[in-house]
Amino acid sequence: MSCLIAAPCSGSGKTLLSLSLAAVARARGETIQPFKVGPDYLDPQLLGAVAGRPCRNLDPLLCGEEWVRRSYRWHGGRAGRVLVEGVMGLFDGRGSGSEGSSAAVAALLGLPVVLVVEASRQAGSLAALVRGFRDHGPPRVSLAGVVLNRVGSERHRLLLAEALAAIEVPLLGVLPSHPSLELPSRHLGLLTPGELGDLGERQRIWAALAEEHLDLARLWPLLAPPPPAPERRDPIRWCLDQVPPEPAPPHAHVSAPAGARTPLPVAIASDAAFHFRYPEAQELLQACGLSPLPWSPLADDPLPPDCRAVLLPGGYPELHAARLAASRRSLGSLRAAARAGLPIVAECGGLLLLGRELEDPDGLPHPMAGLLPFRARRGPLSLGYRQAVPGADGLLVRRGESLCGHEFHRWQLLPQPSDGEVLAEAQSLWQLEGWGSPGRIEGWSAPTVHATWLHLHWAGCPAIPSRLARSAASAVPLPRNAVSCNPVSGWPPPPMSAGA
Repeated sequence: MSCLIAAPCSGSGKTLLSLSLAAVARARGETIQPFKVGPDYLDPQLLGAVAGRPCRNLDPLLCGEEWVRRSYRWHGGRAGRVLVEGVMGLFDGRGSGSEGSSAAVAALLGLPVVLVVEASRQAGSLAALVRGFRDHGPPRVSLAGVVLNRVGSERHRLLLAEALAAIEVPLLGVLPSHPSLELPSRHLGLLTPGELGDLGERQRIWAALAEEHLDLARLWPLLAPPPPAPERRDPIRWCLDQVPPEPAPPHAHVSAPAGARTPLPVAIASDAAFHFRYPEAQELLQACGLSPLPWSPLADDPLPPDCRAVLLPGGYPELHAARLAASRRSLGSLRAAARAGLPIVAECGGLLLLGRELEDPDGLPHPMAGLLPFRARRGPLSLGYRQAVPGADGLLVRRGESLCGHEFHRWQLLPQPSDGEVLAEAQSLWQLEGWGSPGRIEGWSAPTVHATWLHLHWAGCPAIPSRLARSAASAVPLPRNAVSCNPVSGWPPPPMSAGA
């Protein structure tokens, strides 16, 4: 059975340990399946790049406990080694409790915990800290040992080892101070693998440092895959099979829409500006008879020929606002798709592309697609799980449903009076509620649009890809000559000053 790599708090080094162990596995020629607890996109991209296979998120709040169990067994059972990286502090979950926390996932899956402690300014106090995490609960966890980060010297390591020995907790190694273990980040997290030009060299160094400084004789058995399950069904197929019956053909949620002979093309924005998505989203689309095709607004590409829907995932459009504004062919293609009634799904950063204007980090405004009446600028951080209840039927959701999603962004919207936007008639999407967050109406919804700050994991709401597939099947493909670089009439408006 594998272990779960956790820490007292964020920034302690659990990602560094996870990357180092994945690098060792690759250097040894072994396969390793990484998992990440919680609603993260950036750590999983790095883990997946180093491990050589997609990192899977284990989030019982977004996906449900049964999905977490099945995903862990299905994907973990297909690799020689498995590691699970936790999220935030070991017991940090929704609100002030441990619901959805790393400890909750460890208890759910029966995984021992390896605790990574940043120990640069500690000695004997380490014992008090580790004892507290070992004995805290519920849920109670089984502590397999501790890895220490930023140990200053051999003398320091000996002091810390004595402190752990006094409470009978194994020391499983240290992460030394080294330039390759300093991972650059920005306002939402770590840089992506594509932005680390030296990732290959870092991976080689991580493996060497791990062989030298970690107790791999003890750690390696803690990366064992899960035992074979009695029933090894693909979690994607299981997820789709569990969709409750709807007023539609019984097979609508498990196969291609009726009459479709070939998979229907769906464009997914995929570049440095748009890359926050879970691997299950593509797999669920494929299972529903859709063919996801990458589309790069940054490269000023038009939408793929004959596409039936457009997905705009989250990412960092604010960092690329000038290039996006200059991508007249891409923006024109998106406007043409909206006019033609193609389904458009936008989450978080994808939502920003649909507005009138987007300010970059320097406060300079740049025109976007102009499909929804808002401008976006940097503001306070919005972070946390949200319970969402739609007020009416829409493209992906139905009135009265309750869905759990996650919100994480620093840009905020400034609503504007409608001025002829193509999607201006869209209604409010849903009511959001979250711990410590005032309830509010959020998002835009219409028969062909779903636009929101909220990230959903479709494994927790498998009716969504089925509904999108049915809408895509009824959409008229965008004519090849419909794409225009010309903006809609009266667009863009005069630039708004950064201080407005």
